[in-house]
Amino acid sequence: MFLSAAVARDFLERGHDVTCLSRSLAGRCPAGAIEVRADRTLGEIAYEDVRADWDAVVDVATDPRFVRDALSVMGARARHWTFVSSCSVYADQDLPDLDESAGITEPLVPGGDASLENYGAAKAAGETSCREVVGDKLFLVRPGLIVGSGDLSDRGGYWPARFLRDEEPVLIPEAARRFCQTIDVRDLSRWFVAAAESALVGTFNAVGNPRLLRDVLEEIRNVTHHRGPVVVASDEWLVARGVSAWAGQESLPLWIPAGLGFDGFSQRSNVAARREGLVLRSFEETVDDIAKYESRLGLVRPRKAGLSPSHEGELINQLALD
Repeated sequence: MFLSAAVARDFLERGHDVTCLSRSLAGRCPAGAIEVRADRTLGEIAYEDVRADWDAVVDVATDPRFVRDALSVMGARARHWTFVSSCSVYADQDLPDLDESAGITEPLVPGGDASLENYGAAKAAGETSCREVVGDKLFLVRPGLIVGSGDLSDRGGYWPARFLRDEEPVLIPEAARRFCQTIDVRDLSRWFVAAAESALVGTFNAVGNPRLLRDVLEEIRNVTHHRGPVVVASDEWLVARGVSAWAGQESLPLWIPAGLGFDGFSQRSNVAARREGLVLRSFEETVDDIAKYESRLGLVRPRKAGLSPSHEGELINQLALD
């Protein structure tokens, strides 16, 4: 997870000693940190090499079993505990401007297997365990979509890369009333470090400011200096032709069509987090960083999210004939 690497780097830059526990650390553990390899599926034995007194622990796990095992070994010995949950835990994703007091989904039952389909329930189960064990020293963070350098999901990188790739027509969703809410990984990781240093506790939505998706796409286009045409398709047209929403291959990332029960998903309140020190950089700076990262990776490559050039061209041709 690219957030983990960013958090480790920021702790190091602040002069802290850092230990990274991961099954595979190849290329992800920053220079200067201690690398500990362990398979968390083995249970509590996986934590033998990190059984110690910690000033701060940051856990990004999704599987509730991993969360419980880590708490069992280190919970009582840590001064401060950060658990990275998700805004996906909220039971109601349709109402905008809800804060941290909104109800959450039923936690995944003990023994249940965590998956993409029950991601919110798995994170909710992790939250429950953290409250039970380290509630008085728990910094519980619910991010939305995290973007920036190091993100290999392509959700945040698709649009800067697409506008950089060429001056051919770009297919975009109409997105007249669709919102987008992202947070730069650097802003999130720096807040984590500050929270650990000050022993900040509580539950917070770690999200950026909500913006209309059409405005977001226009700003990305301006930052990347794209001067080619854009072709706008309605939600209905895109859905009818099988274009996936949000993420995945042959999708339009960041776009969620109306009527799916997610109208509030990208409009969560960030008032509490900003009151407690979360600082958000300009979206322009975030886009510029992503654009440079995508250019280094290669603008023409297989992607985990977004339309392939051939499929995008086919859709644009179909739209012209309709």
